[in-house]
Amino acid sequence: MKAVRVHDYHADPKIDDIDEPRLQGPLDVIVKVGGAGVCRTDLHILEGQWAAAMNPQLPYVIGHENAGWVHAVGDGVTNVAVGDTVILHPQPSCGLCLACRRGNDMHCAAAFFPGLSDNDGGMAEYLRTTARACVKLDPATNPADVAALADAGITAYHAVRKAVPVLWPGTTAVVQGAGGLGHIGIQCLAALTATRIVVVDRNPAALELAREIGADETVVADGSHVDAVKDLTGGEGATVVFDFVAEQGAENDAWQMVAPDGHQYVIGYGGQFSAPTLDFVAGEKNVIGNIVGTYTDLAELMVLAQAGKVTLHTKQYPLDAALDALHDLDAGRVRGRAILVP
Repeated sequence: MKAVRVHDYHADPKIDDIDEPRLQGPLDVIVKVGGAGVCRTDLHILEGQWAAAMNPQLPYVIGHENAGWVHAVGDGVTNVAVGDTVILHPQPSCGLCLACRRGNDMHCAAAFFPGLSDNDGGMAEYLRTTARACVKLDPATNPADVAALADAGITAYHAVRKAVPVLWPGTTAVVQGAGGLGHIGIQCLAALTATRIVVVDRNPAALELAREIGADETVVADGSHVDAVKDLTGGEGATVVFDFVAEQGAENDAWQMVAPDGHQYVIGYGGQFSAPTLDFVAGEKNVIGNIVGTYTDLAELMVLAQAGKVTLHTKQYPLDAALDALHDLDAGRVRGRAILVP
């Protein structure tokens, strides 16, 4: 099969011909990939940012946002069958450790992460995962239309879902960064809460999209955006700021936009957050990290997606054009999410 593989860091991946994956255990599932999302994390992988944390053996196949059709199942699989349309939780988990028993999939003691850890991902024609990672979809669903919900979607939903208890009517939520994750976060906020949604981004096209999908106010990130958010909130700041950027100073801008007793949800990464400890104490502000989400988060998100309440805005590329997709994402030319279609 054809697959996009990293051979060296700080270099473009290559499109190789490799063997198809095989079943290795009774709960394994082989999926024929119908769509693989292209994520900014994939750019970070190519830069070597995840090498120390995941230590994969090179070369390996990237791609951690995947949906498709079940191609083969192990002897112990009962929840899906060959031919089923599925979206895949990005991190298959064991189901037996304490984290799994609590429903905290992302902290499973025995998990693996296709496309990041030492396991091939889904920028290929076929992918090996497990039964626990499969969420069955309506057979009419086109996997390419939903693939990026497997990571970008679940990550945005997970953060919004955690913040729902404090986003009652009359509150304000700021979404900083309306790109691949942020545009999903906006729709999740609109679907789950009655908060006023303010979107901050430096890209006018992203702000235009934000207005179309649920933003009440938009602010251009031109250096005066912190003051603009303060003006929109009577000088107080927002109840919650969802920072989908969190680099190049945006992480500290987010802190300045948070109201006293407010919450900063950090979803993007790459920057360095810094704030005086007195601000934490006197303002009683909270900073909360977010990593992907749980299986139930993904299942709930798919209910919203199949009801038309969360829609991915995508640009599709054939698998052979993977380098074009990665370069377009890096250059800011993708509106919404890039999707590879084998």
